[in-house]
Amino acid sequence: MSEEKILIIAVKNEGEQHERFQSSLDELVSLGKTAGGTVKSVITQNRNRIHPATYIGEGKIEEIKNEIDALEIDLVISNDELSPGQLRNLGNRFEVRIIDRSQLILDIFAQRARTKEGKLQVELAQLEYLLPRLQGQGIAMSRLGAGIGTRGPGETKLETDRRHIKNKIYDIKRKLKLVVRTREQYRKRRKTNEVFQIAVVGYTNAGKSTLFNRLTASNTLEENKLFATLDPLTRKLQLDSGFQALITDTVGFLQELPTSLIASFRSTLEEVSAANLLLHIVDGSHEDQVQQQNTVLKLLEDLDAQQIPVLTIYNKKDLIKEDVIPMNHPYLIISANDEEDVKRVLHEIEELLKELWESYAVELDPDMGKILSKLERETIITDKKFDEARSKYVIRGYIRKEHPINYLIKTN
Repeated sequence: MSEEKILIIAVKNEGEQHERFQSSLDELVSLGKTAGGTVKSVITQNRNRIHPATYIGEGKIEEIKNEIDALEIDLVISNDELSPGQLRNLGNRFEVRIIDRSQLILDIFAQRARTKEGKLQVELAQLEYLLPRLQGQGIAMSRLGAGIGTRGPGETKLETDRRHIKNKIYDIKRKLKLVVRTREQYRKRRKTNEVFQIAVVGYTNAGKSTLFNRLTASNTLEENKLFATLDPLTRKLQLDSGFQALITDTVGFLQELPTSLIASFRSTLEEVSAANLLLHIVDGSHEDQVQQQNTVLKLLEDLDAQQIPVLTIYNKKDLIKEDVIPMNHPYLIISANDEEDVKRVLHEIEELLKELWESYAVELDPDMGKILSKLERETIITDKKFDEARSKYVIRGYIRKEHPINYLIKTN
């Protein structure tokens, strides 16, 4: 199947920073590529405010129409979310399919969802997004089932009947409740078992999955594409001291993620708020990394996860051209493909936990093997020796304040 030819339209509002506007446009071009299209042209307009009926001004509509005809464009993508009226009016004028940034992101998610939960979440977000826009689809609805912005529920040729879609939304929500319940049970079990949880977060395409794979020696999807990972994956991680934790790779964050998507992916994103430590991966070579970090921190706030300790990791150091000025501390500058750097990450996690936890000292009899192995797995042991004269294990290390084994040991 040949790639769809895309034309991007965008309005730069008065007062909007040029850098931010440009980075959102560059991101939209990347999203179009990730979805399987080729961006042939980008047309922008400076306006005091977005046109309520047509998003852009009348003169630009003519210019875009001529460009669509000249370049044989298949799809127009708007940088901003379009209202049902704007979609309808532009669709009638352009006579090609038109979607907005939110629909494009939902489409990419539909392509990349692998698990049952992921697919249900994407379909729910798409249907909820589509419902108020049914009248605005016009030409697009008649062509559903092919091309960017139509995947997911579009594959079964959506009926335009609102009741049908509402019933489908109700049905998906019911199915999701069951899946979410299972996820919550897993989470509760981990909490009960006092498993330490680390979540890898960051802007999309920052290299989260690459680092996750190097840390856990697993082979999840690594691609130089936006949203290569959609479904969260959890693996066991062991630090040099023997301490064991669970680490979860999460979906990449993005500027202006559709609200319906955040709502639909709430249970997945809650993996983040259930974590004890966050690894915030930043593409250190990206010119817009400050904005990207702010986007991630804002989303963490929305998830009530801003209180969780964070280790910021500036990745792709081999591609960094200027000195990185770290926004957040503690931090590391690494390349996820460098074995020594991956070891540094493990070491830094251990050092950070020592700062956050309390030091302890304990003496154990030789027959207390179960407690000894529990300490080896669930605390960071810095010194362990056997005192032959007293026939005791003497152990020093660091432990979480709230760990249930605390009653056995003396914290300093």
